[in-house]
Amino acid sequence: MTKYFLWISLSVVFVVSPFFGSVTLEINEIFLNNSLHNTIFTQLRLPRLLFAFFAGSILALSGLVFQTLFRNPLMTPYTLGISSGAVLGAGIAIKLGFLGLIFGISMVSVFGFFGAILTVFLLLYLSRFLKGAHQESLLLLGIALSLFYTSALMIVFYLGDTIQNDMLLRFTMGSLSIIGWQNPIILGLIFLVLFLSVYLYRYELELLNVSEEGSHLKGLNSKNITLLLLIVSSFSIGFLVSISGPIGFIGLVVPHIVTKLYPLTLKNRILKTALFGGLFLVMCDTFTRVIQTQSELPIGIITALIGGPFFIYLIISRSKRV
Repeated sequence: MTKYFLWISLSVVFVVSPFFGSVTLEINEIFLNNSLHNTIFTQLRLPRLLFAFFAGSILALSGLVFQTLFRNPLMTPYTLGISSGAVLGAGIAIKLGFLGLIFGISMVSVFGFFGAILTVFLLLYLSRFLKGAHQESLLLLGIALSLFYTSALMIVFYLGDTIQNDMLLRFTMGSLSIIGWQNPIILGLIFLVLFLSVYLYRYELELLNVSEEGSHLKGLNSKNITLLLLIVSSFSIGFLVSISGPIGFIGLVVPHIVTKLYPLTLKNRILKTALFGGLFLVMCDTFTRVIQTQSELPIGIITALIGGPFFIYLIISRSKRV
């Protein structure tokens, strides 16, 4: 009963979400061409709704991939420093004044993407020197990289002028405010690539989730599959973060909620995790627009308020089982 109530509630929020915001929309005005309400609905609210949905789906699915590949419930692109790498890359682009487009893509997005990808390869390289508790050491390595990136970002803040720092500050808090359909369409295509990649390797992920040794015995080339899925996930996260800024903890919280609701095999949770992640972030975004403040509350603050206590709960629950 609980899971059906959750799905129905999230679906209702998804449907009514475009009607919430600083401007109250009149349904009759929405269908009038060239009216203000029609422009707001078609060029702001609907694109934002789809952008939030695809962003939440990418974050949740990437979290599931990282937790499965490393067999650690605390592993996400956020906790491993990949999101921080993308933020630093975008911050460097802002500081250098690279605000133009290249092949129709923002230079800030390009720098953010390379920041995420370089972090992945750095983690893979450094993981070769880890011994013993590999997963725990890799998590600590990711946290150390996040702290390093944060310090580097503070240097960028220190060297930047007022306008650059204001742009960077708003960027680091996360935002789903977009105009037009370009970003939602591109993000939807990226989500499709990520979903198909994960779904095609669903049986291999099931084996890797149990044991890497067992997957080797069954003739599975775990290194190639791990590298492929990490690159696809990191590409997706890098592009997302470079547009929206960091949106933390969705990849941590949602896979665990879906696992609680559906304690099935992993391959049966892939689609549910993607859908739940998208609906969950739409709910968080709707909440930021419902609250009446002087300016819109950044989405990254809401997800951090939810994910921070949940992260503490996971750490405590894991320590009790040890």
